[in-house]
Amino acid sequence: MELDMKTRLILRTEIPSLGNVGDEVEVAAGYARNHLVPMGLAFPWSESAVEQMANAKREAAEQREALAKEHAALVEKIQAEQLSFEEKVSEEGHLYGSVNEKRIAGALTEKGLDVSESQIRLGEPIRSPGEYEVPVHIHADLQAVVKVWVVGDVIETPEDVRQELAEMSASDEEASRHPLADVQEDSADDNPPEIPEESAPA
Repeated sequence: MELDMKTRLILRTEIPSLGNVGDEVEVAAGYARNHLVPMGLAFPWSESAVEQMANAKREAAEQREALAKEHAALVEKIQAEQLSFEEKVSEEGHLYGSVNEKRIAGALTEKGLDVSESQIRLGEPIRSPGEYEVPVHIHADLQAVVKVWVVGDVIETPEDVRQELAEMSASDEEASRHPLADVQEDSADDNPPEIPEESAPA
């Protein structure tokens, strides 16, 4: 009976049935030769490979720590911000437009915060004035919350607009009137009527 020889490998990726990245494992030689190594899931064990993997794991841990600090700082900065949008609204209080993920991400970017539209968890666009707390996805289970103020600016009704235009037109007409026009009209009223001369006798 042929013995199933074992060989030692170092995992290059997580394999639930074997272990995590960097783990040293023993598997059947055929499984290693025909699957794990050719697929790039593991490489043969050696002292140099162990040292190389240890260095790689240490560098990866340092990168994760630096990234975690960066994410935490971003959360703190986002939550310290308050965004304000002034929008045109109807007399019923409904926005004619909306405040959506793109506009919120753009407002944060203008403040120097690296946030994309896909990170804004708004659900649906804001269509009414008010105060909102909008989640911002940062990484994995980490998220921030930014406060958003939407201020309504009521648009006048058409009747009000027409009245205002009429008043402006009357004011412009009065301002453009020649200053001597009224004086000339008054002077014309003060002049006595002309009396025609009598015709000479034939």
